[in-house]
Amino acid sequence: MTSSKSQEWKPSKWGQIFTGSPEWRLQLKGEDFVLVLNGEDHRTPIRDDAVMRVQPGLFWADVALSPGSDHELKVDGLPNAQAVALQAALDSVLSEQRLRRDTDFVLKGYATIQDWLRQITGILQQAEIDRRWIPYETQSSLLAAWPALDGETLEARFQQAAVKDRLGKKVQNIETAIRLWKCRWQPDWVQINEKHTLRELSACKVLLDSVESRPLTEEQARAVICFDNRVQVVASAGSGKTSIMVAKAAYAIHRGFMAPQNIVLMAFNKKAAEELKDRAIRAFERLGMDGNGVEATTFHALGLGIIGKTTGKKPDVPAWATDTGASCEKILEIVDCLKDQSDEFRTRWDMFRMIFGRDLSPPGQPVEGDAWDRMGTALIKTLDGQRVRSQEEAIICNWLFYNGVHYEYERPYETDTADVTHRQYKPDFYYPDILLYHEHFALDAEGKAPPQFKDYVEGVKWKRQLHHDMGTALIETTSHQVRNGGVFEHLAHELTSRGVKLDPNPNRPIPQGAIRPMEAMELAYLVRSFISHAKSNCLNSTDLRRRLDAMPEGSFKYRHRMFLDLFEPIIANWDRALAEDGGIDFEDMLNMAAEHVEQGRCQVPYDLVMADEFQDASRARARLCRAMVQKPGRHFFAVGDDWQSINRFAGADVSVMTDFERWFDHGQLLKLEQTFRCPQALCDVSSHFVTKNPTQIRKRVHSDTPAVGPVLQAFEVSKERELERAVGEFLASLYQGICAGHIPLGRHGNVSVFFLGRYRADKPEHLRRWKSQYGSKIELSFVTIHSSKGSEADYVILPSMISRLRGLSFPSTRTDDPVLQMAMPSGDNFPQGEERRLFYVALTRARRSVIMFTVKGERSTFLDELVADKAVTVTNLHGEKIEEQRCPACKRGVIVTRTGPFGEFQSCSNYPACEYKPSSKDYPKNRKKLSEILSHL
Repeated sequence: MTSSKSQEWKPSKWGQIFTGSPEWRLQLKGEDFVLVLNGEDHRTPIRDDAVMRVQPGLFWADVALSPGSDHELKVDGLPNAQAVALQAALDSVLSEQRLRRDTDFVLKGYATIQDWLRQITGILQQAEIDRRWIPYETQSSLLAAWPALDGETLEARFQQAAVKDRLGKKVQNIETAIRLWKCRWQPDWVQINEKHTLRELSACKVLLDSVESRPLTEEQARAVICFDNRVQVVASAGSGKTSIMVAKAAYAIHRGFMAPQNIVLMAFNKKAAEELKDRAIRAFERLGMDGNGVEATTFHALGLGIIGKTTGKKPDVPAWATDTGASCEKILEIVDCLKDQSDEFRTRWDMFRMIFGRDLSPPGQPVEGDAWDRMGTALIKTLDGQRVRSQEEAIICNWLFYNGVHYEYERPYETDTADVTHRQYKPDFYYPDILLYHEHFALDAEGKAPPQFKDYVEGVKWKRQLHHDMGTALIETTSHQVRNGGVFEHLAHELTSRGVKLDPNPNRPIPQGAIRPMEAMELAYLVRSFISHAKSNCLNSTDLRRRLDAMPEGSFKYRHRMFLDLFEPIIANWDRALAEDGGIDFEDMLNMAAEHVEQGRCQVPYDLVMADEFQDASRARARLCRAMVQKPGRHFFAVGDDWQSINRFAGADVSVMTDFERWFDHGQLLKLEQTFRCPQALCDVSSHFVTKNPTQIRKRVHSDTPAVGPVLQAFEVSKERELERAVGEFLASLYQGICAGHIPLGRHGNVSVFFLGRYRADKPEHLRRWKSQYGSKIELSFVTIHSSKGSEADYVILPSMISRLRGLSFPSTRTDDPVLQMAMPSGDNFPQGEERRLFYVALTRARRSVIMFTVKGERSTFLDELVADKAVTVTNLHGEKIEEQRCPACKRGVIVTRTGPFGEFQSCSNYPACEYKPSSKDYPKNRKKLSEILSHL
């Protein structure tokens, strides 16, 4: 029997008799069972349901404590009804224990979460008191301290009704804590910093309105207030990016975030650094912060200072290592020495210029021609004036010309092979001095042709059989041999073994109308650019060779390998020349300074580092910036416009901006989309043009600047010699309009006009005379587009919007050489990406209008694109619209009407480079009948 008070169980008398069980008594005391047996107490704590086994029988149950263990105690004779009560008592204790454990688990988790939330609350409260932004580092540290609890178990146990009953009034607080813990607080940081920004916009309104000559816009002010650890501001042209750098320095000092000596403004050249310094001084004076000047410096000066501080000796960067022209002259000086020392180097240098100046397209892909036949087929020009059908044939021709080998291209075969369906067979090459034919086949290493070349292999077999049957000597070369370089050794053997003497001569006269070899200065320029990128990316020869091996199939790796064979001795002598002058070059200096800071050998004092024109940063510059802010609590603020990244030739790498977050681990992206310069229509046209490149960061540029006349104008003349006259007439018209009051004066009591050239050679010859004629009303100046960034004028004149097959052209027809891919990351591969950004820079220098001048048949492809987009109409000087039909073959010239012995006909304006003629059915009315012509003979 049991008692509800004593919770005791014992056997019945009949149970003892029939089971033979001794006298015993089992008591439940708290959470222990106490078995009194043979006068002894046996205490067994209740831990789980394995503490006891109750086994009912026919009438009586046996009870075992710690069953299966060495301490098992077993008694019998307990009536079955009492056994049920005993099991229920055990279950009740176990249930209470489970409830208590679940409740304790929830409370413990809640306490842990509460500690974490108290950290957050404390930081938020302190930030509100201090009026501080909650930066990424703080968010990350709190996220790193996020309690790693078993969320599924915590949620499951908390949702039990019994647990919630036991927790009582704490349930709501625990629910809130778990919800905040589960979301990791991350979604709220933006809202918290937004509230801070709104408070600061109000609290610091006087500073934000007074720091510059006119109040900051809200987007400018927001950029100033944002004090995250890494901030990238993508600024539109003319959006006042310098203003926000100066204002941010003033704001940081005014709010007590950091002292003036802990702020540095970094610019790309001395002039820009001086402007930043001057703007900061004037801003501080306006705010009554005299004497609080911050440091404004160049990357050059800063890097040298870091090295000097670390080593005790500031290195020198020789002038020839900083100026592009002087650098190229130095490289040519090194090349001359290497040529004197090594015939092998001399041969490689000459062969690269003469034979490998241009890259090969992947096998089977269409190529851009130098000339076109009457049917519109693209042809490639060679050094000896041939027009051949493939780039590979051109390489062979150039090698033969370089070596003085006499040959004939596509001379008709000596036996008549023409029939009803086939023209006369013309082998690719014929060497008349040794009666040798030469076919170049588009076959790979396995003898296969590109898949789009149908029945090509059958044609190869036919040619081989023909020569065999006719007994004519034939040698063969293949695409595979050209691309792996084996073709030259093979050809040299085949020719010299038949008595041909090779006479390599890089100075052999080039015929009129032939393709020109790569100039020595052009190759030196390529080497200099390669040095900048390789050093900026810390790539040695082994790295470069590895990257070459990893380049995709179809790359002309043999050419790239030849370039590295030239580059390696040049860079070795370049570095030796630097050492002899006791100096280093700019890229080494930046990397050396960055390494000193990264390794802790130099402690820089800056808590706020700001970089201007970040779109033109090299990887070495970005590395130095990253090193300077690697310590906790520091801030990096980069301002730039990737749409204006135009200095790739000087080592700039736009990917440090487009991949900013990857470079700096994290980053806030802000945008300045309001421009104070261009009218909206010009913003729309220029933005649409540059953002056809999908890698450019998107922004919507808007403006309140009123339009003054058309924002784009384009005039076309018949001949290039007429360009200056046309520009002069436009200036005269502009001058008359100003004098008559039809055209308002500009900011300084006159009208400013920029002549912007893609090249220095675009400077108008009559500029000085025009200044004398119109200087009382018009301020005229010329500058290259590259040098125009940061400048603006009322009117921008682009005096030479011309596209040519060769020579000075805008866009430039010489794209970045593919060898640079070995030293650069794969980033912006959009066609003419750099040139498109350059054109965008030109368009966005204008406060009112951009005026473009072009020549018939040589219209810039960029101008054509604007016409196609309906952004501008090309007219003559009288305002009459000019309609042109672009040549479908060369896609540069236009179809013009000419007069010949058979009357009028149509052809491309690029004749003789392009021999394309439309079908005669397109102009039957102007054709004379043959009988008419003969009747006059």
